Amino acid sequence: MDQLFDVSLFASALRMVTPILLAALGGAICARVGLFNVGLEGLMLIGAFTAIVGNYLTGSIVAAVLFAMICTLVFSLLFAYMSIHLRANVIVVGIALNFLALGLTTFSLRAIFDVKGAFYDKNMVGLPKWDIPVIENIPWLGQVLSGHSVLVYLAIVIVLGLQFFLFKTVTGFRLLAAGENPTAARSLGIKVSRIQYGAVLLCGALCGLAGAQLSLGNVTMFTEGMTAGRGFIALVATMLGQSNPFGVAAASLLFGFMESLSIRLQGFAMPTQFTYMVPYVVTIVAMFFFKDKGYMEEARKSNESSR
Repeated sequence: MDQLFDVSLFASALRMVTPILLAALGGAICARVGLFNVGLEGLMLIGAFTAIVGNYLTGSIVAAVLFAMICTLVFSLLFAYMSIHLRANVIVVGIALNFLALGLTTFSLRAIFDVKGAFYDKNMVGLPKWDIPVIENIPWLGQVLSGHSVLVYLAIVIVLGLQFFLFKTVTGFRLLAAGENPTAARSLGIKVSRIQYGAVLLCGALCGLAGAQLSLGNVTMFTEGMTAGRGFIALVATMLGQSNPFGVAAASLLFGFMESLSIRLQGFAMPTQFTYMVPYVVTIVAMFFFKDKGYMEEARKSNESSR
């Protein structure tokens, strides 16, 4: 047990949770404005691929992350336009975008890099690691919290910032009002459609960061379908967290820890078929404790709120 639950397991869990957390926060923002975004998986995949492309073409980590955010923003505009302007069913649109992202990244991988399955360049540098002063010298705690990429720490800052923004600012309350009662919000002069577009774009930016962490932070490569269901796990984290940033963070920590544990179990001669399914089994079990029916009505309410 000491070898299983050692300090490296918890440090790995913090890295694993970051893509899930960033995407889940994006899903929470969309849910707050009445849009149930099931396209998180596709947005993350676009972010992961374009981060690698940006890094390969520019050789700059900052440019790669920005390129991933911009490309994912453009891709998220498809979801916004079809769901808000054309009033299409958000579930259908989200699923379609997931398949589009999978096919588009597979095609682009072969068109740009002329490879199949995966792309890796030994000269490509991943996200730099940050050592936190003072904390890095604390036994155990320093090994867990220090030495991660900047996006890991940025995700924590975003959680705190969103919590303050949603519940302590006027704009945040307007965003909540646009999702809770769009008709009443319009009567007060609130531009509901504009707020919904802004929420979807912010979700796209966060998913771009999630993809960049996945392909440049956790590893330094891209493989076809490398999100491997993390977008759907992020969607469940959004639901379990009730779209509250702190709740979403707690749910994401659970799933990130289980993903890290599943990787650790592979070193104990356990069948890979079993270890791979651990995070998804936990996701299914967690849904049994989810009692809120509101999310099941988001698709229906979003059509009404977009009018």
